[in-house]
Amino acid sequence: MPPPSPDAFAALARSSPWRWSTLRFTVHWPGDPWKGGRVRAWLRRPDRLRVETAGGDLLRAERTEPARVGLLGPDGGSVRSTTWASQSPPPELRPDGLVAVRPDHPLLSYDDPMHDDYHWVAMLDPAELADPGPDAAPGDAPLLVDAVTEVEHGDRPAWEAVVRTTPAYEPRCGCCPLLRSREVDVAEYDADPAYLLAGYPERYRVRLDVQTGVCVLTEAVGGEIAGRGHDLRIEAVDEPMPDDLFLEQPRPEARAERGDVLERPAFRGPRRAW
Repeated sequence: MPPPSPDAFAALARSSPWRWSTLRFTVHWPGDPWKGGRVRAWLRRPDRLRVETAGGDLLRAERTEPARVGLLGPDGGSVRSTTWASQSPPPELRPDGLVAVRPDHPLLSYDDPMHDDYHWVAMLDPAELADPGPDAAPGDAPLLVDAVTEVEHGDRPAWEAVVRTTPAYEPRCGCCPLLRSREVDVAEYDADPAYLLAGYPERYRVRLDVQTGVCVLTEAVGGEIAGRGHDLRIEAVDEPMPDDLFLEQPRPEARAERGDVLERPAFRGPRRAW
């Protein structure tokens, strides 16, 4: 791996689809009233997901069908299934092996199986931290990145950066971004004051796992939501995961009570497709 730098941090953030195939992890969202408690997940790319409560109750176990996309051509239209990015021709790489440019094609999918909302998808593939939205001017970056440092997160090597969003930051989905900003909220909710914060974070602390490129931590610094974010702890990478792990029957040792579910603002879906 190269030494940590803002440029390498961005390259690592766009590299996740090609750096792991299975992941076992726990994650929780400190201080977020719209999220439940800690969960444990098993994910096998491109389409298998199992999620349990910390006590072992099954929340979901499923296979996700590939998304279908309508294409128009000179001979008419057709509907085709997307292909997972890592199963397509490899991306353009930098000399250090990290991804320089992600392939862009309507039949490529970068979405891991989702639990609850697109924040889940974004933390596993945090490309929104690397590249601006399609309407950004040449040279615009989604983040202003302070010095990147080497740290440990969950006893694993990670890179940490303190960042500020720019107007070019465009999350995978505006209602559940990795980093909340006024610009994103105004665009997502048509400037409805009911969905805007009185004070937005001054910056965010962000960590990427070095081996996988997964965003393992975000933490708002300052503002009305100071301290909020997520904390993901990787337990295993690329371990074998049999098909029956993703069947709907709960494991025999499943236990623990589920917490109450809070009502949250309506989920509006993604603003951009990676």
